[in-house]
Amino acid sequence: MAAELPGAAGVRHIVVCADDFAVHASASRGIAQLAQQGRLSATSAMVLSPHWPQHAAMLQDLRGQIDVGLHLDWTSSFAMDAGHGLPLAAAMRQALWRGFDPVRATRVIEHQLDLFEAHWQAPPDHVDGHQHVQQFAGIRQALVQVLHTRYASHRVKPYLRISRAPAGLADLKSRVIAMMGANALEKIATHAGITSARALFGIYNFEGDGARYAALMAHWLRVAPQAGLLMCHPAQTVEPADEIGTARAQEFAYLASLQFAQALSAAQVVLARGAQLWPPVGLPAR
Repeated sequence: MAAELPGAAGVRHIVVCADDFAVHASASRGIAQLAQQGRLSATSAMVLSPHWPQHAAMLQDLRGQIDVGLHLDWTSSFAMDAGHGLPLAAAMRQALWRGFDPVRATRVIEHQLDLFEAHWQAPPDHVDGHQHVQQFAGIRQALVQVLHTRYASHRVKPYLRISRAPAGLADLKSRVIAMMGANALEKIATHAGITSARALFGIYNFEGDGARYAALMAHWLRVAPQAGLLMCHPAQTVEPADEIGTARAQEFAYLASLQFAQALSAAQVVLARGAQLWPPVGLPAR
């Protein structure tokens, strides 16, 4: 059952999740710092990264305080090195044309869950996807089946991210993301008894300066629905080889700042963990 959430009338609770933990040291350090500051309530790990075995230790002091999940990966350089990866455009074409082979997808998903558990010593609190691949045809069916089977004895299974922007926050990019299988994933997850985070925001094109990100955040928080999930991609410094490195550093600077804390307060938004917002399917919310 969901935990009791504190707060006065009018307060909305959301998950703030930093994606791409372990993509490089700057991201992992930045995410750990923000979580320690109370500016995040979740993170998702790229377990195919060679950094994951060492970087997992950065989150140990935060165990039980934030959600730590698997960032399922099919499109990064790590996935390419692992032998199953595709560039995003090619992965989208395959998903739309014939879908991914569910048998092969099952092996890839099981391997990434094995890597997660080997270094976290526990199942993930949630599963989402790098560039939203958790929704792609073939992958989504395999993912739901794996979670349903692998965690059958667990009262609370990992929750899934549905990458679909809520009303008032949908633009062209978010509509394309949702088109890649948000409704289908939600339907099969619900049928399997797996909880979903159904309203995703924080989607933008990674362009502009820090002032633009601050303005976007102010807007997102003003219209954020109760129990929404805000994704972000912070890193302490710019990594030259990272194509969104500048945006990551700008996000980190903002999220670590007093300005973000003030924006949360002004919008009457409070951070929460997923278990507080999305009770197991079939159990009543409080």
